[in-house]
Amino acid sequence: MEFTNSPLVKVTVLSPNHSGLRNHEIDTITIHCVVGQLSAEAVGKIFLPEARQASSNYGIGPDGEVGMYVEEKNRSWCTSSPSNDHRAITIEVASDTEEPYAVTDAAYAALIELVTDICKRNGIKELKWKADKELIGQVDKQNMTVHRWFANKSCPGTFLYERHPHIAAEVNKRLGVVSE
Repeated sequence: MEFTNSPLVKVTVLSPNHSGLRNHEIDTITIHCVVGQLSAEAVGKIFLPEARQASSNYGIGPDGEVGMYVEEKNRSWCTSSPSNDHRAITIEVASDTEEPYAVTDAAYAALIELVTDICKRNGIKELKWKADKELIGQVDKQNMTVHRWFANKSCPGTFLYERHPHIAAEVNKRLGVVSE
């Protein structure tokens, strides 16, 4: 497996919190909410202490700036599921601190751009969302997952969760996927 990192990254704050090399190809995207309108750099600093025992591959600040915290070749500690984190690129998006955990327009636009870039570089030809926990790992049917499926959390919050169909549709349009 050959891995590259996104050229959209403007801030790099590498976390020690990862498992080293992945044991699975990248075929899934997992979007999270930070629960705070933090800059990409500030999000990265959250993942610096080893005692935190958490990280993500990327993060997006409210201004749309993209940060990288764990290189794509390595498994982040983000969804409370080692098997999901080995196959998924994990992205934390700055959000409000209360439900529905809304994100800014700039952060949302950067998320679409970053997910499109990840799909292109990793050979994910179509982004699929069915909102069905039973389809975890069945990437021919669904290749987006959410943290709430693996832990008692509301992540990615109502705002982003309800937009997963739009995220998939917008990314697919940019990938050139023809809707049926």
